[in-house]
Amino acid sequence: MADLLTVDSPSPDLGAPAERAETVDRAARRRRLRNDILIALGLAAVVLLAVIFLDPMIAGGVLLIAAAAYVFRGIVFRWSSMLLVLAGVVMFVPIRRYALPIDVGFALEPYRVLISVLLVAIVIGLWSGKLVWKPIVWGWPFAIFLWTMFASLMYNAVSVTESGAITGGFSNMFQLTFFLSVAVIVRQLISSEQQVLTLLTFLVIAGAIVGIFAFFERISHFNVFLQLQNFLPLELLRDDAESVRAGGNRSYASSQHPIALSVLFTMLVPIGIYLMKFGPWPKHPFNRKALYSILLAMMMLGLLSAVSRTGVVVLGAMFLYTLLLRPRLAGILFVIGLPFALITGLVLPKLVETTVLSLFDVQGLIAGQFSSIGMAGQGRLADVEPALAELSQQPWFGSGLATRVVVGENANAQILDNQWLGTAMETGVVGVIGLIALLVYPVYRLIRFSFTSTAPQSRVFLTFAIGASTLGYAVGAYFYDAFSFMQAFLMLTILLGVAAWAMTDGSETWPKSKIPKAEKSPAGVR
Repeated sequence: MADLLTVDSPSPDLGAPAERAETVDRAARRRRLRNDILIALGLAAVVLLAVIFLDPMIAGGVLLIAAAAYVFRGIVFRWSSMLLVLAGVVMFVPIRRYALPIDVGFALEPYRVLISVLLVAIVIGLWSGKLVWKPIVWGWPFAIFLWTMFASLMYNAVSVTESGAITGGFSNMFQLTFFLSVAVIVRQLISSEQQVLTLLTFLVIAGAIVGIFAFFERISHFNVFLQLQNFLPLELLRDDAESVRAGGNRSYASSQHPIALSVLFTMLVPIGIYLMKFGPWPKHPFNRKALYSILLAMMMLGLLSAVSRTGVVVLGAMFLYTLLLRPRLAGILFVIGLPFALITGLVLPKLVETTVLSLFDVQGLIAGQFSSIGMAGQGRLADVEPALAELSQQPWFGSGLATRVVVGENANAQILDNQWLGTAMETGVVGVIGLIALLVYPVYRLIRFSFTSTAPQSRVFLTFAIGASTLGYAVGAYFYDAFSFMQAFLMLTILLGVAAWAMTDGSETWPKSKIPKAEKSPAGVR
């Protein structure tokens, strides 16, 4: 933490070198003393809170973590380390399942605490001069999205206040803003390409680990990620997740729902393919491609274990994106992926049949989407007609943000499993425009950059890959309540933060045009 809190004091202009060195040494000692005092006070606060609020076993775990953080503070409290901690919490700690065992009136979920701490650290870093503000690129899309949500809430202020939904609306606004702040955090913490490659490599490896444990969950009905409280100071909030399909339980792994898990895997696929070419390790191209092929195969095992057709549809959309924009790359991926798909079909025929082949049974698929009419979870196509009829009564601003409650004692609406339709019903056409600004405009911007920018090839392909991931999230949002399942949403914001770095860092040194001036001149003219 000392690195994050240290403020560099200007050195006085003294004549003699010895005097200057002595003055600088005194200033350094004062800074170290001040930082040691701050650290001691922080540790004392941790100890006091642990003794007062926690049982002995958990308190011991907290103190061990605090002690380890102090001993390894030079490694832990670095901006690059904080990026990996954030990615690790998003990938491995199930949201809505765990909280810190401290009673403050609401659940202190690890990801919320970490994001809050990072926001404070960034503010301190900017104030102290340890950080310099970096462009985030997505300011206008984020602002348009949030303002359209707010406009819907204000337009319906009277009705939502009378119904008591105004509190939920503002809470939803705060939550969306909080999640989008992760893109800002990631952008401010990244300062080098090495950091980016380390972060992306970590995400893909983490995705492969989650994939293997998801497959293990499918065959054993044991979720490893719901055992974290046994060796971390965490409190398990609930472990009642269960969904059955294809003759067994669908895997949840570290996600809130199997659909969200499948979307998470698909979002990491383009990043894995990118690292096949530009990853820092292994050095040999063949070994690197072999490694990432294995990691991607592990994620595909996890996708099949979630038994979610949504993930397959998202993969199809991303492949079409690649086929239209980079057909040669799409051809290579098809040739490489086909044997793996055939082998998987032979080894896991039931999962492949339910998850992939069922998509080709058009009549059965449509019939399934019209099933359970009148029930809370009726088919997606059965939701469309009544939803549009309700929307036609309030087309521009909808019924108000967060007015649709689908679970709990106050439930008043159907589960749509469709973020686009749900946003339209709550916030109207105006809200859909905001959703387009958030999910569709970045895809356009990333595509445009990847084909018109004079940036290095690694940046061009990185933005193309993140464009595929963003498109995948936007397509997947049509098949589930995307903003209610936060892991994939947080992954989207992390990748958008990385994209902002790729599009801006060092841009002042890039050539003005892709075509050198000499090549632009007519033949023989110099």
